[in-house]
Amino acid sequence: MMVINPNVSAIAALIGDPSRLAMLMSLLGGKALPASDLAHAARVSPQTASAHLAKLVEGGLLAQEKYGRHKYFCLAAPEVAQALESLLAIAPPKPVRSLRESDELQHLRQARTCYDHLAGKVGVAFTDRLLELGYLEVSGQDYVLSLQGEAKLRSWGMDTESDPKKRRHYARQCLDWSERRYHLAGSLGAALTRRMFELQWIERRPNGRAIRVTDEGLQGLHTEFGLSASAFSN
Repeated sequence: MMVINPNVSAIAALIGDPSRLAMLMSLLGGKALPASDLAHAARVSPQTASAHLAKLVEGGLLAQEKYGRHKYFCLAAPEVAQALESLLAIAPPKPVRSLRESDELQHLRQARTCYDHLAGKVGVAFTDRLLELGYLEVSGQDYVLSLQGEAKLRSWGMDTESDPKKRRHYARQCLDWSERRYHLAGSLGAALTRRMFELQWIERRPNGRAIRVTDEGLQGLHTEFGLSASAFSN
């Protein structure tokens, strides 16, 4: 019989360092970033950043990719993003010290990528609408895509197939740290978000993981899913 004894303290020590945590949070949007960007996010020197990044890779929290002479880093797995989002959901709020921080926080609360799926007010409202329409159903800690929902998403141009070779959940409930309610995660949530980017319904805001719903997106959400902007307006 295999004895499973996860070394939680080792992971907690990695995440608990403020500089390393800043790097991890910068990667929560799902994009790979160069070491220089992560050093800037953590407000440390390139040499210090390199040491921190090596520890995060060794600890299994980050993966490293090399393009030419440049190294890029990303979260090693969706489970890492899930753990970070869970910490955000239980962490006490930090004081907002500037107008810039206030604006950034408002943008994040409105809409953002949670690793590779849609979160914030928009993500929660869209998930709620899929449930109202009967396209999604709750099953324990997961969602199930109904036959009606599968037909709708296929007609919308989306691939709804799950990859049995992947260990990732297909449609998972992810607790939204800003809304304190669930949005759709898993490979289905990621596919929905990719489709929105393809249709230019959403676009990334500069310098971060906050996103904006475009005019095309507002129209599309209303036409295709009956979701009006009032459902996620401030």
